[in-house]
Amino acid sequence: MKYISLIRLLLIVITIAGPGSALLRAKVVPGSPFGDHMVLQRNQPIPIWGRADPGEKVSVTLNNTEVSTVAEPSGKWSLRLPAMPAAGPLKITIQGDNTITFQDVYIGEVWLCSGQSNMDMTVAREDRYWCGVLHEEQEVAAAKYPLIRFFDVAFSTRDTPQEFCSGTWEVVSPQTVGHMSAAAYFFAREILKTQKVAVGLLTSAYGASTAEAWTRREALEQNGQVAYLVNNYDEAARRWDSGEAQKEMDAATEAWSVISRKVMDDINFLTSIRECITCPESNRDTAAARLKQLRQPPRPARIRNPHEDQHSPSVLWNAMIQPLVPFGIRGAIWYQGESNGPSRHVYQQLMETLIRDWRRAWGQGDFPFLYVQLANIDSVQREPHQGNEGPYELFVREAQLRNLSVPHTAMAVAIDNADPEDLRNVHPKDKATIGYRLALAARALAYGEKNLEYMGPVFSHVEIKGNEARLFFKHTGKGLMARDGLKGFAIAGQDRIYHWGQARIEGNAVVVTHPDISRPAAVRYGWARNPVTSLYNKDGLPASPFRTE
Repeated sequence: MKYISLIRLLLIVITIAGPGSALLRAKVVPGSPFGDHMVLQRNQPIPIWGRADPGEKVSVTLNNTEVSTVAEPSGKWSLRLPAMPAAGPLKITIQGDNTITFQDVYIGEVWLCSGQSNMDMTVAREDRYWCGVLHEEQEVAAAKYPLIRFFDVAFSTRDTPQEFCSGTWEVVSPQTVGHMSAAAYFFAREILKTQKVAVGLLTSAYGASTAEAWTRREALEQNGQVAYLVNNYDEAARRWDSGEAQKEMDAATEAWSVISRKVMDDINFLTSIRECITCPESNRDTAAARLKQLRQPPRPARIRNPHEDQHSPSVLWNAMIQPLVPFGIRGAIWYQGESNGPSRHVYQQLMETLIRDWRRAWGQGDFPFLYVQLANIDSVQREPHQGNEGPYELFVREAQLRNLSVPHTAMAVAIDNADPEDLRNVHPKDKATIGYRLALAARALAYGEKNLEYMGPVFSHVEIKGNEARLFFKHTGKGLMARDGLKGFAIAGQDRIYHWGQARIEGNAVVVTHPDISRPAAVRYGWARNPVTSLYNKDGLPASPFRTE
């Protein structure tokens, strides 16, 4: 459920009216993320910003500390309170010609939570049938965590960066948790348990969105490997704005209508022959056979307005991330990838661009960026995958694995997280496991817990000796282990035809052989939409799929 409070509607009106309007004049207006029940990031300077009358003095007071500034000629103002330790409940006062006071404010840990529908997926079904986690009723009833608060950004797309967005801070309770991001909630629950301070979540997610939609246009344009996405968008926008796309869609619909009517006429005619008891049997049989071949043609694809399409470059950054910058955060968690199937071969570059650009926008250095690898889905693999093409999930997972080369990133492997009741469900219901694995990474990268293994085994390199392929791994933790026997390893010789291999664990390595392969050329593990998998570390975390070629 996306709430738009009265004050947020007012901000939208103010934004439309513009900084020079009478409505805005002499009224201090804080940025969108500020409100009652909010959580501010501890132990780092606290950015506060908003709008006021040009030249108006603005003072902000928190915990007996006051900082002042003067609004710019544009009406924008910003300041930073000094870093403070965890505390609360507090109040924060913003004073200009008017005074705004926010109550029940805490200083603790703040995380940005973004992505597509698996991040947006809520704890309870409420108004969306595909939502709801495992043991939904019990989880909702047990959600009594007043120190977890969330700010849920309303869905929106824009062509240009926005100052304001709609959202309201809410305190987690059985009455509110139902419409909260499930992955973010379970993550926060673990952070609260280990850090013992208030946890704030800025949840900004949009179903079926692409990575490029969450990335600044300038950043995409500067990356030669992904800039074509911006060019494609510009052309789509031109065709839409000129009416060319609408004419094309109308023509395609009219052509479909003509063909569809002809098919229906043929179906009606052949049906009358098939059911004609006085017609020759051979004619009835011919009509019946022809009827089996006739199908209504598929409707032409509807051309969407690119300005309102969550697949379009930068539209979600502009509307749902830019208004949050530079609210103090500890880091970000990310759950996305399914919608980038068409651009899977540049997904690695897309995510590298997004991560680096978010860090540049926030100006907090390389804050931790923790993400979820695509889960297994569909029927279980029975034979080794052959060739170098295949379902998009294989290549998005591989890109996500390679994104670990970006500093201060971690990946929650979800290759064992398919919905057991519906293997085709793209929204697995076990979000508690996902939240736990993300929180492990946060405990290690953000909070510096030592001797904590926070990821499953990650392929490092392979050594070929004779008929053996010896695979080495990072993140082996307390050691490697197999669940239900070591399987899921496919091995190929010089002919590049893959066969299920015989695998064994030797220390922190896995040795793979096949009786008919005298000199291995490559090994794959978990290389399918829903692969056979078995490799974990003894810390209970699964190995990521990989291939050595």
